[in-house]
Amino acid sequence: MSEQQDQDKRRGPRGIQTLTTDDRTTKMRAGTRLRNYFLTGLIVAAPVSITIYITWWFITLIDGWVKPFVPAAYLPETYLPFTVPGVGLLFAIAGLMILGALTANLFGRTVVSYGELMLNRMPIVRNVYRALKQIFETVLSQSHNSFQKAGLIEYPRKGIWSIVFVSTATKGEIVRKSPVDGDMLSVFLPTTPNPTSGFLLFVPKSDVVILDMTVEEAAKMVISAGLVTPGMKDKAAQLAKVAQRRRKMRAAKRSADRAPEQALDKAPDKTPETVS
Repeated sequence: MSEQQDQDKRRGPRGIQTLTTDDRTTKMRAGTRLRNYFLTGLIVAAPVSITIYITWWFITLIDGWVKPFVPAAYLPETYLPFTVPGVGLLFAIAGLMILGALTANLFGRTVVSYGELMLNRMPIVRNVYRALKQIFETVLSQSHNSFQKAGLIEYPRKGIWSIVFVSTATKGEIVRKSPVDGDMLSVFLPTTPNPTSGFLLFVPKSDVVILDMTVEEAAKMVISAGLVTPGMKDKAAQLAKVAQRRRKMRAAKRSADRAPEQALDKAPDKTPETVS
């Protein structure tokens, strides 16, 4: 008996080996497909679930703060057997609007001035109040031009680039006492994956490279640790345009090829009739 026959006996019939290999391949494909289904469902469900959870948490928080100050006669729970979420939030929005309307006239401004005068006489409270007031006035009054641009700076050392949000042009004592010649920019350097924390940096304007991407796109890139790139979206749009252009060219070519045949079909038959 030859060596080849001995090896075939050890291995078993080739048909069984083929079926075993096919079964393994089928199982691997099924496992890969199930894993892809799971990841796709996670990508769809996770953002929606987190958004709903944060929204519900915020509404519940405001309701817990505001509802104790609302008379029971104005609460839906007094007349309904269940709790209606968001009532406290609506009362909070209405209260802020009424407060803004009252402080817009002379009487309201006078009351606010007396209140600030009393707070300014308190040693610790006045520092906290002034800081918070300045922050809110700066953010709300300049909300239309805050963080309108994203840029790059070399940080933390030369050769390493980081994404920053351009706040505004640097002004005041920092510009006067800084040894930098020329204009400076106040930029915010966010951290990954939480862009709400970071560092405030004052850098020369010439050292900031302004990007074409929007602030929202730059924030997505920071949160995703670079996994979401705006350039990928632009490339996909360009590929879609190229594919659409090619389809139009193919359709025009088909129309041009069919034009002579259609002309022959529509042409009248000019063969002379035979006279009997």
